[in-house]
Amino acid sequence: MSAGTIEDGDFQKDQYGSSSVPIYQTATFKGMNGEYDYTRSGNPTRSHLEHHIAKISSARHAFTVSSGMAALDVITRILKPGNEVIAGDDLYGGTNRLLSYLKTHAGVIVHHVDTTDPKAVLQFLTPSTAMVLLESPTNPLLKIVDLANIVLDVKERAPDAIVVVDNTMMSPYLQRPLEHGADLVYDSGTKYLSGHHDLMAGVITCNRDDLAKQIAFIINAVGNALTPFDSFLLLRGTKTLAIRMDRQQASAMRVASYLDRLGFQVHYPGLANHPGREIHERLANGFGAVLSFVTDDKEMSERIVGATRLWGYQCQLCMPCLMSHASIDASTRAARGLPEDLIRLCVGIEDSEDLLDDLEGALLEAGAITQITLPEGGVTYRRAFAGNGDVFGTPLEKLSNGVQGPAAQTAVTPGSTSPTETEFFVSAPGKVILFGEHAVVYGVTAIAAAVDLRCYGLVTPRSDGKLTLSLPDLDGFEHTWDVKQGLPWDSASSIPLNALHPEVLDLRLVEAITQRGLPPSGSYDPRAKAACIAFLYIYMTRSALPIGAGLGSSASYSACISTALLLLHSRISLPSEPPQTRGPTSADDPGHVHVSHRGFAEEVNKWAFISEKVLHGNPSGVDNAVAVYGGALAFTRAGFGKRSGMENIQGLQGPRDTKSLVAGVGYKREKVCLRCLPNSRLADPELSRETLLQGLSGLIDENHAHLASLGVSHASLETIREITTAKPYGLHTKLTGAGGGGCAVTLIPDSFRDISTSAVIASLKEAGFEPYLTSVGGSGLGVFPVPGHPSESTKRTTLHATFAEKPASELAAWANGKGRWLFV
Repeated sequence: MSAGTIEDGDFQKDQYGSSSVPIYQTATFKGMNGEYDYTRSGNPTRSHLEHHIAKISSARHAFTVSSGMAALDVITRILKPGNEVIAGDDLYGGTNRLLSYLKTHAGVIVHHVDTTDPKAVLQFLTPSTAMVLLESPTNPLLKIVDLANIVLDVKERAPDAIVVVDNTMMSPYLQRPLEHGADLVYDSGTKYLSGHHDLMAGVITCNRDDLAKQIAFIINAVGNALTPFDSFLLLRGTKTLAIRMDRQQASAMRVASYLDRLGFQVHYPGLANHPGREIHERLANGFGAVLSFVTDDKEMSERIVGATRLWGYQCQLCMPCLMSHASIDASTRAARGLPEDLIRLCVGIEDSEDLLDDLEGALLEAGAITQITLPEGGVTYRRAFAGNGDVFGTPLEKLSNGVQGPAAQTAVTPGSTSPTETEFFVSAPGKVILFGEHAVVYGVTAIAAAVDLRCYGLVTPRSDGKLTLSLPDLDGFEHTWDVKQGLPWDSASSIPLNALHPEVLDLRLVEAITQRGLPPSGSYDPRAKAACIAFLYIYMTRSALPIGAGLGSSASYSACISTALLLLHSRISLPSEPPQTRGPTSADDPGHVHVSHRGFAEEVNKWAFISEKVLHGNPSGVDNAVAVYGGALAFTRAGFGKRSGMENIQGLQGPRDTKSLVAGVGYKREKVCLRCLPNSRLADPELSRETLLQGLSGLIDENHAHLASLGVSHASLETIREITTAKPYGLHTKLTGAGGGGCAVTLIPDSFRDISTSAVIASLKEAGFEPYLTSVGGSGLGVFPVPGHPSESTKRTTLHATFAEKPASELAAWANGKGRWLFV
């Protein structure tokens, strides 16, 4: 196999002195001792092209094959079964497809990591690593990889590993990875090198003779070398590479800046706000002509792509998730942070004004931007709103569009040009485990119920670009962030409208918040750290979310911050005329509105579960479901032939008079033995209330007996049991929160007289305990005031001062008496 090398010099001068290299369109050559014998092995036109490619790539050797993917195929044939490959998590879809095939059929081990973080690469780098595959900028999110530093790390820790770089996004004109220590570089010659959409080609370059020998052997054996005619076309394209790239880069910068000014989240290393710009400028001579942006609405992105005229080529303007990256399954795309609404633009040499006019027209036709008449005359454009009123773009971009962040929030009304100040007051119940704290680990049913000890949150407007989180119950914790400068936005990615959060957390964002987003440790209650991380995670993932006061359980806290966020940006719609309403029953009861579990509560529950993941790692989901839906739930995790699921326990659904006594016992144990508890017999929704309470009473005794046998009980708990279970009371008491302990719960049936309840409370206080009387079951999420009642709208902007000063002991009564709430 003949290849173009830098030592060849003027090896092939045309006998007639032609200024354009001839096409040697022949399969064979005469003679036995000539340099060429068979075009699969070597051809003068291809050799001249490869010689030229080697020169502009700072390479000793260059090879050309039938496509960019053919080039990668040749390179990966160096691998053997059992070899390990480290590759990026944002890379061309065809690359992912080939690596997946090798993983499945060739025994190659592939690790996909965030190559923009050198530590992520180091985590998998061992002496047995065979290949490290990099892209910079990545495709299609245009993330920047520090090629030079990663090469140094690889050579130090895995000297036998081959560093391969896909340089298609830059071309040899703008970036030459061999100069930064890469072993093999490949390009899709179909793109910049050709520049005319009339051929397919792949290019491989290297400086190592041993690798060049292997590559030459594989190409000759496989027979995928570039044809003479395509070699002629590609050589012609390279002659105009520089002038085309200069024009394309200038136009790409204009397009990226235009979209950025409109408020879209734009991925382009030439923008000043690109997190990898400094590294890129150190490695490359330009920013390229590819950029991408998101709309937060997949259907809108489709409308934009379909509305363009000049941007008509499929690869010039497209949605990667529907084309180049469609071969990556949706769950993997989501886990890697690839937005389904992403639009990628490959800017050509057309007049930049024409490109901008066509793009602007498509954005207008799709409803992505709106025209605004300026006071001094003339018009401008700004980013529009989604059909549900949400502002498109990242949280940071929303600030520049008039939506200011937290503890004071400004929302924007669709169709208007000025912010509308809105205050949202929300609440969510705490929960108690009535049976089976650890039963779910073994696939055994557990029972949890809401308690009417609630977490309250208030969103209030502010316009200074600051974010404040206030948690009065945690030693008065309060911290204020500068939204633009004080949060790690470089690690955040928004979740598109109507899209689900991936099954796994964005651990990069969690780490960034932990390292760079929290106030100095030691200056506040340690419990506030987890609350801050959960708050900022959802804030930066979903958009601005302010909340303050009343931290109860983590689940109710999670439900509150999720409700506030979704309301703030109209991600959920509350019914304007709730179907279940009861009028005022007394001067102290304004008559609240109660709605079913469907609709907005389901969306809130999904995001409350994400918050619980941040707080607890791998929650069952039952805690947040109870905090959102209220009532009581029977929950079973998959196991022992069972299917995972939750069922409502109808006997504790809706507003109830049932009471339970929750007494603090000052109990805590570091380790708890786990044991399979018996199946719950209470999942049947048809059980009568009386039968339900009798069954719960029996299970409470059974549950406590199991926990006591495991050594989980405590002297204080047993004292509470002695008081509450003895005559004349005869109640049923158990520990709850056995994983770390903290409370005893006593079930008081409906038939228990109020005077007897008071006597129990007095006995417990006399013994030194602090009892709380609360309802079990009852309402879930609460929103104030009830939507659709204009007479109450004035209350939306008058709560903050009182709310901030109200003691926790008075908060519930004050909130309940403000007016009509909507409860799930």
